[in-house]
Amino acid sequence: MDDKTLSDFMPKVNSEGDISFGDVSTSESVNLTNDKIIEVLTKIKDPELDINIYDLGLIYDLSIDKFNNIRIIMTLTTVNCPVADSFPLDVAKKVHELPNTGQVSINLTFQPPWNKDMMSEDAKLVLGF
Repeated sequence: MDDKTLSDFMPKVNSEGDISFGDVSTSESVNLTNDKIIEVLTKIKDPELDINIYDLGLIYDLSIDKFNNIRIIMTLTTVNCPVADSFPLDVAKKVHELPNTGQVSINLTFQPPWNKDMMSEDAKLVLGF
């Protein structure tokens, strides 16, 4: 029997409260681009609205350091979102699938609160706004 505890199965959280997945990279490799990350984000759909999280306007910021460690600031459509406890980690795992990726950290924020004006024109059209 191994010596694992519940914390071994919980997402890692850093001092800023970011949920992170993967190991921090300290070696330079092929640099990732924002476009590559956005390409992944546009394939992740909001489970309730079935629109990708990028076009919904849930991604507030993303940054990549020279070691391909990624930090994403995102929100959810509501603070009462039923997947709030698992969705940020799911996003981190999907982005981490990109080749040469270091640690992916997700900062979940509700400031400013999400509203329909943050959606792309395509998302508004699909949802009838």
